[in-house]
Amino acid sequence: MRIVALFALIPTLTFAQVQQGAPNADFQPAFAEQTRAPEMAATPITVTRFASGLNSPWGITRLPSGQFVVTEKGGRMRIINVDGSVSSPLSGLPRVANSGQGGLLDVAASPNFGTDRTLFWTYAKPVTGGAVTAAARGRLGADGRLSDVRDIFVQGPAVSGGRHFGSRIIPMADGTVWITTGDRGAGDSGTLVQDINTTHGKVIRINADGSIPTDNPFVGRNGDDAIWSLGHRNPQGAALGPGGLWTVEHGPRGGDELNQPRAGRNYGWPLVSYGINYRGSDVGTGQPRAQGFEEPVYYWDPVIAPSNMAFYQGPYAPWRGDILIGSLNPGELVRLKLQNGRVVGEERLLDGVGRVRDVEVLPDGAVLVLLDRGDVLRVVPG
Repeated sequence: MRIVALFALIPTLTFAQVQQGAPNADFQPAFAEQTRAPEMAATPITVTRFASGLNSPWGITRLPSGQFVVTEKGGRMRIINVDGSVSSPLSGLPRVANSGQGGLLDVAASPNFGTDRTLFWTYAKPVTGGAVTAAARGRLGADGRLSDVRDIFVQGPAVSGGRHFGSRIIPMADGTVWITTGDRGAGDSGTLVQDINTTHGKVIRINADGSIPTDNPFVGRNGDDAIWSLGHRNPQGAALGPGGLWTVEHGPRGGDELNQPRAGRNYGWPLVSYGINYRGSDVGTGQPRAQGFEEPVYYWDPVIAPSNMAFYQGPYAPWRGDILIGSLNPGELVRLKLQNGRVVGEERLLDGVGRVRDVEVLPDGAVLVLLDRGDVLRVVPG
């Protein structure tokens, strides 16, 4: 495989902030290092191209065989073999609303894929009145066909337009499934996000068959039983880490957020934000925080336009426990170091590589980086 780049600097923590430009808003953080944490020196990494030729890939998941399933936004799903070769499209997928940011989105293998052959995915579903974020499941046959395909979650109500679908999906070993949904581009007038009877701008928790876990926070209350947390703008990243689920979401001009969603908690959008509207006006109340809303663990201003994220648990000790986040703009890999639930350091890698759509940590410690342009890079730290 062709070597793309090689970096060899000592990975130590320094005290300057990451070079990222002037902020859009003049808000002060709620606590130290909630933003612009100290910059960590560049990690030595080796980068090779693992696969290429994909068409607007969006999500990737590893199978027990060492193969990968990857989605293409236009509505196709493919297998990437261990040698980097790419299969023909799988058959049996539902029709998607391939418009704007919508299309075939995330994919994740069942924790028991070796025996149940089940894949979970999210997509923009065309419905009367527009499109919604939906989650589905199906069984992957040896012939490359998905069978027993059915939706397990459908967002409501429908909204026209092609923005802010979310969405990531994480099937759990306990039989539950996490799904993130966006506000569907409602902006700072998006009352649906704060409405507990809708599933816009929410973290969703359901069972793998589409039923509702009895311990969800809104079960038995006046709200949609599938909701776990609310007040999210456009969470396109989710991963399991210390204490459970973590997410990253797009802010407006400034205010991209790292959160650890808690049951029944409200994360503020569109009433409070550490960013401003694209036109330069205030978001909601014009304040970054208010009573009753949770603070983000970390935020960026200017934005990184986060895609998916992963916690590194490989053998390279300097990265162990760190968060790796894909950036769509400016296009790079962002590494955050956590300590006691707070971010204490940040590093930017792969500067200029282009829009990073997904991040997958492999058992050997290498990291696969999925690029919008159709390549999959293999990044080896150290």
